[in-house]
Amino acid sequence: MISLRRARTADAAAIGAVHVAAWRSTYPGILPDAYLARLSVARQAAQYDMAIRAGAGVYVVVASGLDVPGGAGARVVGFTTVGRSRTPALGEGEIETLYVLDDWRDRGLGRRLMRAAASHLVAGGCCSAFVWVLTGNPSRWFYQHLGGKPVAEGQVRMAGACIAQTAYAWDPIDRLIAASPAP
Repeated sequence: MISLRRARTADAAAIGAVHVAAWRSTYPGILPDAYLARLSVARQAAQYDMAIRAGAGVYVVVASGLDVPGGAGARVVGFTTVGRSRTPALGEGEIETLYVLDDWRDRGLGRRLMRAAASHLVAGGCCSAFVWVLTGNPSRWFYQHLGGKPVAEGQVRMAGACIAQTAYAWDPIDRLIAASPAP
């Protein structure tokens, strides 16, 4: 069974593990290998724990039952974080992160997470949303497929380098909700 819910503090370690695994599989050739190797699940877990405790919009996709090979129990296989915009000129709400483990992609989980993010923003009074995506990210097509329009380009400093990024926006946010239907 696949379920989507608001994250709990007990999920922080699993969220940190998904974050590290997703970066290591997505960003080789984009970010330096040494930087990716130094990523720490514990450090990421601590950040997500603080965010969850602070009431941030953090949602997880959990696989359990027959969906988990070998009966390994319930496990977090993807997550998103969302909040008020850090760049209001691009939109009122911001999807800060969205990661799904490689083995769980192409099952509609990203769409479900995007719908949860959009619904969270709407509940908070946001009428538009955006996400920054590293321009070299091979999954940036996902945001275009959901109707995100490229509205800005910029640079973000990571691993001692300036990395190109693109902002995709949904204005009005209803376009994102319509593109990510409920399961």
